[in-house]
Amino acid sequence: MELTEHLEPGGMGVMATAGVDGAVNTAVYSRPHVTDDGTAAWGMTEGRTYRNVRGNPNASYLYIFPGGGYTGVRLTLRRKEIQESGSILEMIRARTRESSGEEAATAIKYVTFFEILEKRPLV
Repeated sequence: MELTEHLEPGGMGVMATAGVDGAVNTAVYSRPHVTDDGTAAWGMTEGRTYRNVRGNPNASYLYIFPGGGYTGVRLTLRRKEIQESGSILEMIRARTRESSGEEAATAIKYVTFFEILEKRPLV
């Protein structure tokens, strides 16, 4: 299963993380930027998801394909790196600016890169 087959615009994504204390958090997240080497990257604000992945590198993401039904992908992730600047962060901010406005784009302070450990169908 190719990851890009399941990331068509118009779907819905949810990221799940847990803090160092084990408290679980879920948040709606856009499609990731996928690099040439298969790394998934998301822009992040100063919120709970960002704080969790700083302390606990493990996360999970699911993407529901647009059009209804139960087609999509579930990803098991491990944080590789967090950057506070760079071309991918600027690209994510630009994409956010187009879809959600300047305030949302300005709130994105980091880009977090994840190794994809496992890809599974949504159901």
